[in-house]
Amino acid sequence: MFRRTKRLAVISAIAAAAIVLSACAGSSPEPVKTSTGEPDPDATLTVGLVLEPTNLDIRHTSGAALEQILVDNVYEGLVTRAQDNTIEPRLASDYEVSDDGLTYTFTLNDGVTFHNGTALTSADVVASYETVRTDESIQGNAEFASVASITAPDDATVVITLSEPNQNFLFSLTGPAGLVFQSGDDTDLQTAENGTGPFTLQNWSKGSTITFARYDDYWADPAGVAEVVFEYIPDFTAGVNAALDGSLDVLTAVDPNLAPQLEDSGEFVMTTGRTTDKATLAFNNAKAPLDDVRVREALRLGIDHEALVEAIGAGQPLYGPIPELDPGYEDLSDVAPYGPAKAKKLLDEAGQKDLNLTLTIPAFYGTTVPQVLVSDFAKIGVTLKVDSVEFPTWLEDVYTNKDYDLSFVLHVEPRDFGNFANPDYYFNYDNPEVQKLYAQALAETDPDASAELLAEAARLVSEDHTADWLYTGETITALRPSVSGFPEDSINSRINLAGVTVATD
Repeated sequence: MFRRTKRLAVISAIAAAAIVLSACAGSSPEPVKTSTGEPDPDATLTVGLVLEPTNLDIRHTSGAALEQILVDNVYEGLVTRAQDNTIEPRLASDYEVSDDGLTYTFTLNDGVTFHNGTALTSADVVASYETVRTDESIQGNAEFASVASITAPDDATVVITLSEPNQNFLFSLTGPAGLVFQSGDDTDLQTAENGTGPFTLQNWSKGSTITFARYDDYWADPAGVAEVVFEYIPDFTAGVNAALDGSLDVLTAVDPNLAPQLEDSGEFVMTTGRTTDKATLAFNNAKAPLDDVRVREALRLGIDHEALVEAIGAGQPLYGPIPELDPGYEDLSDVAPYGPAKAKKLLDEAGQKDLNLTLTIPAFYGTTVPQVLVSDFAKIGVTLKVDSVEFPTWLEDVYTNKDYDLSFVLHVEPRDFGNFANPDYYFNYDNPEVQKLYAQALAETDPDASAELLAEAARLVSEDHTADWLYTGETITALRPSVSGFPEDSINSRINLAGVTVATD
């Protein structure tokens, strides 16, 4: 999270993370068929979601709420990502990357049209990406910093040349930066759309629902349902009630504490899906006594991660800055296993007896995490005061002014390890070796070699006890048995509905 420098992007990303509830356990990276009935091509799929977009302009507005419903369904890029975050072709039938990692050549699929019926050509891709490259107000502008040129040798070919290798560049094309829009189109993207995806925007009843309709002239296999209705229900209990009264076919994300109501009803299939949500306990590395690595290590050793996850009712422990779905992941549980006795010893060695610290946390995260931390820290002789603040206050005090001891936020974006290679980030962590390894990882053209460099850097970050990663979130979804093919993993960031079907009764 926070890769973008614009203040609006930061606000949107964290606000989205606050409401996208997560749960635990592993799952298949591909949609699972749950119904044995015959799919009804005329069916309407009703999906209950929590966070409604403020507008539909995904080019200028950040946030999970937009990407979740618009990417792959309404808008498409040359490439996309699977549920396990691997990269797949989309509008491009195939692509090639030169050996030096500088030239990307894409071949477009045949027969692609925008929703107004205009055929897609390489000129639309060039125009879309030139806008991203040159306009700082466009989402993904920073991700195009190394783009030297974008050309179209013919109507079906796009060539992107970088000034230096960037291992993350292709992945950046799977997000808003890589979406393709019609050149010269004057559609008001805040309230309307003109994409190339399997669905069109049919209606938006603000504060209530967004409705998609199947695009019959879609270039690939048609969507499995005629219509999708997103019901926005910000209250978790109300969402469960709507599911139980028959108003919804799917509800995500389900509050773990309420999930048994749906499961016990016998009317739903429950799934859990992986995410890149990193519940991060940030330490102010430049502020005494947290500038002492012994103090930071002691705090990490004093946290019972397993008990914390149990208290939350969801998630799995994470001991380093890279989650399972990102390149460079390694199980780092050996770095800071639960050890209150060793924690006390380290605090004594650091001369920190009866230590008092303050945890600054946005109020929307609730009280469970702070309560567990207060209890765990008390057992090692640390008094933790909890300062629950409104988000603008957190943004000003913690993120901008770096005026804090400890803080907690859910960092949701994939491949955001670069935060720890940025000494100006609010962690106040400055390790030249980590910065060097991260730069090498980006410049490395071999993905496996790049991942090894990231893993090496991540271990250093964890061994420096830069922060504590309390858990990785996962999303609980409830589906009626008639629904098949609904995605499980990474659906807090996008829900590809093209392959979803609803069976006849």
